[in-house]
Amino acid sequence: MSRPDVASGQGGHPGANPFLPEWEYVPDGEPHVFGDRVYLYGSHDRFGAPIFCVGDYVCWSAPVDDLAAWREEGVIYRRGQDSANRLGLRLLFAPDVARGADGRYYLFYAFDFMGTIGVAVCDSPAGRYEYLGRVHYPDGTPYGRRAGDGFAFDPAVLVDDDGRVWLYSGFRTPVPALATGGVRTASDGAYVLELAPDMLTVREGQRLLMATDDPAFLGHGFFEASSIRKLDGRYVFVYSSVANHELCYATSSRPDGGFAYGGVLVSIGDVGLPGHPDEAHGTNYLGNTHGSLLRLGQRTYVFYHRQTNRSSYARQACAERLVADGRGGWLQAEVTTSGLTGTLPGVGTYQARLACNLWSADGVGRVDGPHPRRALAAHPFLTQEGRGRGARQYVGNLRDGAVCGFKYLDLSQTRGIRLVARGRGAGVVEVSDDAGFSRLLGTVDVCAAGRAWADFAAALEPAGPRSALYLRHRGGGRLDLLEFELLA
Repeated sequence: MSRPDVASGQGGHPGANPFLPEWEYVPDGEPHVFGDRVYLYGSHDRFGAPIFCVGDYVCWSAPVDDLAAWREEGVIYRRGQDSANRLGLRLLFAPDVARGADGRYYLFYAFDFMGTIGVAVCDSPAGRYEYLGRVHYPDGTPYGRRAGDGFAFDPAVLVDDDGRVWLYSGFRTPVPALATGGVRTASDGAYVLELAPDMLTVREGQRLLMATDDPAFLGHGFFEASSIRKLDGRYVFVYSSVANHELCYATSSRPDGGFAYGGVLVSIGDVGLPGHPDEAHGTNYLGNTHGSLLRLGQRTYVFYHRQTNRSSYARQACAERLVADGRGGWLQAEVTTSGLTGTLPGVGTYQARLACNLWSADGVGRVDGPHPRRALAAHPFLTQEGRGRGARQYVGNLRDGAVCGFKYLDLSQTRGIRLVARGRGAGVVEVSDDAGFSRLLGTVDVCAAGRAWADFAAALEPAGPRSALYLRHRGGGRLDLLEFELLA
């Protein structure tokens, strides 16, 4: 039985990014429509964990006509259910789900760097899946255990209109043979193979779908995170590129080859958008992202994940609506706070964790670089206090020149702001609708001295009906920001 709808805890604005509750960390999102609901499958991080994907698989769902009403479906598969992981020591990386010809639902997954693909099955999209077996050749050899096999990683599956089943996977970085049982596998791109209707047996051997270093992909070659959709009669392959902070796509008229580069769908630091030509000019801290596309009626959304806690191990689900580029593809989406909801109201309380832009006076950095906590010690970051469902997220370590950005809100009737902050520092928080702070809407005097949260308020000049809101700390010490309230 599914659970009641769970309030997302976005300060009264469900559907804003990240669109799941602040205590939930579901990266690698694969949204699928089954019946009248969207089901979101992904891996499962935990705040403060030392590595990726330490949790069992959970599922969330929402009505197709209300992407703000996400419901917790609970645990759908535990890592110890697989016969190769009875002790539960292996980690469940990014999965995918497809409905088979028999009407049942098939969950495809890879245990961390084990190099094979497991399959579980269930009679309902968000029920309790049961272990079925491992993708294998007709002689029983698991895919990924023959010399020359592609490295079985981040599986994606498509049951086509003609009933044929296609499995996609791959990884760019060379994998030690020790991780694949002593077998040397290929890690030079994305691979596709056909499965039999049993969803387990390889019907036709693998083909290289796209090489990592293919010059036709303009420096956006394949790294990981295979995902596949069929939209408007064509096949759209979504993947994380070698830049490792963006989702890109390629399209073809057939499922097993001929894919041409389409472009960037989203970068978690807006790299590639006007004014942000490279990582040095990013709008947010960079690291891996993984996700896919969702088509609902005439609208197409890209799902992705963001990083928190100055690490790659506490990632959260976000989504943006895509805009058609007039050539059959899409323009790169801008990372926003409003996400699935459209423009947010200019009156009400917002949690600081909804910041879509975050940088220090020295710009941004990568959370997946060497020693990120030390390298980013002077930078602001998203973090939390408390554990489990009682956690509260906030923006920590705002030093002089640090900026939080929120997009997009209707500020046409906004006349004031109240900040909830703490820390040890004094100065002002400048408020602007411009990232360069060429025009100030107001300034808030702040004097924080300790662990207790305190209120600080000021009047604001109104701005436009669809505006960004930027907060910049100017002064000594450092601040933490829990929330802000916009006042009429």
